[in-house]
Amino acid sequence: MLVLLFIGYFLKARSIMKGMATIETSEIVANVFSVQDSFVNLYLVKNGENYIAIDAGNDKGKIEQELRKLKIEPDKIIAALLTHTDGDHVAGIRLFKNAGIYLSRQEEQLLNGEKSRFFIFGNKIDAEKYKLVDDQEILNIESTKIQGFLTPGHTPGSMCYLVNDSLLFTGDALKLNQGKIEKFYSFVTMDTETAAQSIGKIIRIPGVQYIFTAHNGYSDNFADAITDWPMNVADN
Repeated sequence: MLVLLFIGYFLKARSIMKGMATIETSEIVANVFSVQDSFVNLYLVKNGENYIAIDAGNDKGKIEQELRKLKIEPDKIIAALLTHTDGDHVAGIRLFKNAGIYLSRQEEQLLNGEKSRFFIFGNKIDAEKYKLVDDQEILNIESTKIQGFLTPGHTPGSMCYLVNDSLLFTGDALKLNQGKIEKFYSFVTMDTETAAQSIGKIIRIPGVQYIFTAHNGYSDNFADAITDWPMNVADN
């Protein structure tokens, strides 16, 4: 029975991944770089001579390959802000050996066994130490200002990061479809009702100009991207 559940889950997840639309590795906005790792993007924000990563991807080898295209050394990445701890967002942590690792305080329960992510399984990250971030806490990493916004639903500790008051990185808190925000795929979201409430919080964050998702691209017009919410809330 358990084997059938895993097979069913795998087939459904594979179908979802085919519908994702990631961005090719490039500088997509001034000082913001996308790194394409099959069905997921991680992002790098230039910070003086160094970089801050938002998430850490799905495949360490693929990330290393894509960083070479950008001529960015992994050692130049001094921080990795995890939107959550699912496996497709954390695989490159060991590659970023000079990076401090950040995640929300509420996400830690998936790492320490207090809560399961899938069936009886929790999440794990390849880091001995990490720093916990509280809702709306402000971090100043060298010249870059970052504010974390707790947006539970996909996982209990999903967190969006607002960088320099205008760049919002949302991980899997939502997706974009033809430039408009929608709920993320319900099949892989732990609490869809809470996730919808979190989107209501996201659209009220002031000053946002750009919004970046992990699996469905980005928009340079946040005001336009949120115009159809909450009309487009049907399950997917």
